[in-house]
Amino acid sequence: MIYITLVCNMGMSTSMLMNKMRKSAEERSLGVDIVAMADSNLPSSDRHTDILLLGPQLSFMLEGFKERYKDKIPYITVVNQMDYGMMNGEKVLDDALAMMN
Repeated sequence: MIYITLVCNMGMSTSMLMNKMRKSAEERSLGVDIVAMADSNLPSSDRHTDILLLGPQLSFMLEGFKERYKDKIPYITVVNQMDYGMMNGEKVLDDALAMMN
């Protein structure tokens, strides 16, 4: 199972993207568990995360997230702005999984 966490300011727009990513994973029978949350909830979360995806609006925080979670989360990146805006869950999921290969 691969665990993906999406974060944005409020967790609302990433929730929509999460649903599209889940649908894509389900259609392909992929072993992926995806959640979305506000960035402020991440520090108190005890959820295991393999891949942390930041909404584009948090791109300025990428290096801080990498430093803070370098010992806990192996893959951290920002979602492509175009894919995020289009809510292209399939592409975002593919990009996230490609990070692990």
